[in-house]
Amino acid sequence: MVSKKKLQEYEERIKQALAILGQVSEDTTTPRNIRRTAKEAMDILQSTQYTLAVRASNAISVIDEILQDPNMPPYTRVRLWNVMSLLEGIKD
Repeated sequence: MVSKKKLQEYEERIKQALAILGQVSEDTTTPRNIRRTAKEAMDILQSTQYTLAVRASNAISVIDEILQDPNMPPYTRVRLWNVMSLLEGIKD
């Protein structure tokens, strides 16, 4: 079982990740497929169907797939890496 303190930390990380993904999904200079993936990752993180760790892991795999896209602006790639590093620390 995750301690209450850890749970708060994880929720905070998810909030930060959602904020960054929100920026990416609304950035019109970013290709549409990448914005769509950012939105999909947000939906995964906001779903209450799974534990925080499972949602984080699912969001990471969705983001990881799109990181190889050659059309991705470098600053967007850096934002997505930041999201992944926030989410990677979340464990059950």
